[in-house]
Amino acid sequence: MPIDSSTVDNKNIKQIICIKWGTKYGADYANKLYGMVSRNITPPFRFVCFTDDTTDVRPEIECQELPPLDVTMPTNTLGKWPKSRLWGEKLGDLTGTVLFVDLDVIIVDSLDPFFEYGEPDDVILSYNPSNPLERLGQTSCFRFQVGSLVSLQEKFKADPQGIADKYRFEQRFVTRNAPGGVKLFPKAWVAHFRRKCRQPFPLNYIKEPKIPKGARIVIFPGDLYPTHAIEGRYNKNAANNAKDHLKRLAEPKNLKRPLRHLRHFILPVGWIEKYWKE
Repeated sequence: MPIDSSTVDNKNIKQIICIKWGTKYGADYANKLYGMVSRNITPPFRFVCFTDDTTDVRPEIECQELPPLDVTMPTNTLGKWPKSRLWGEKLGDLTGTVLFVDLDVIIVDSLDPFFEYGEPDDVILSYNPSNPLERLGQTSCFRFQVGSLVSLQEKFKADPQGIADKYRFEQRFVTRNAPGGVKLFPKAWVAHFRRKCRQPFPLNYIKEPKIPKGARIVIFPGDLYPTHAIEGRYNKNAANNAKDHLKRLAEPKNLKRPLRHLRHFILPVGWIEKYWKE
């Protein structure tokens, strides 16, 4: 169980935060994330969800209003720029170190090391394997001090669309512009599902995706969500069985890149349901 935050100094509490806006993710995502956190952390801890809708959110979660940010969010961009709300001088009633975690992750091991790694004042991002030639962080899981990223928010507020067009993803903007630079958590701790869990072709047709050695969190960037992986779908439009997937190889778009299509198949992932629950 979480503790009464009014009775303990935040310096002595592990603080986990998430953000939920709009309708893309329902309360079940926040509820399951809390469940996974509570099973994989040494108390005391706080779990705070910044949200515009508290409907059906479990009572153990501290719901606070979305941090104010009076800007028009960028359009036609890939990054999750509403996360910029977290970069302000104030973050609800929180102070000190916070660990941000995306709603659509699977926690498979202890989160304690995320609070022990590096120095308290460090901004620490997850390693991003998508661009191996670029030292790039991933903001699906990252740690920072409340108020330490104000300069990022000010730059973003001055030209939201321009910043998004230049950097494309908010994680690239944070990586390159965080005051004092950023550190990265050990590569193995945060595993990219598509890049580190799914099996290579042709094993993807006979073996389900795996949990990589050393992983603590599995993240789902892009349009493959845990619900899809449970069903054995590479995305919401993909077939969930090998026969139908192979039939689609005859479609013109897939004939142009047949190996890509063959690689983009996964079997149903049973271990996700083991971890992803309230």
